[in-house]
Amino acid sequence: MGLSLPHLLILALVVLVLFGRGRISEMMGDFGKGIKSFKEGMADEGKPQSAVPPAQQIPPPSPTTTATLNGETKVDSSNSTPSQ
Repeated sequence: MGLSLPHLLILALVVLVLFGRGRISEMMGDFGKGIKSFKEGMADEGKPQSAVPPAQQIPPPSPTTTATLNGETKVDSSNSTPSQ
């Protein structure tokens, strides 16, 4: 029990009446652009990453030194920047 040719023609006519010829062509154009963008994205995936400029890298924070004295942890704050 599938869709036969008369059913498909009636369905196409209803869609054409509801959306209009201009809106359907606009939707198909957007659909084509989406497929093109997808294919370009898939092609870019195979390219080496060196072609893409690296993101602005943030240097890792400098490690703080800790020391324990009588079971208490002391943090050396000479390397840290003052908090605002």
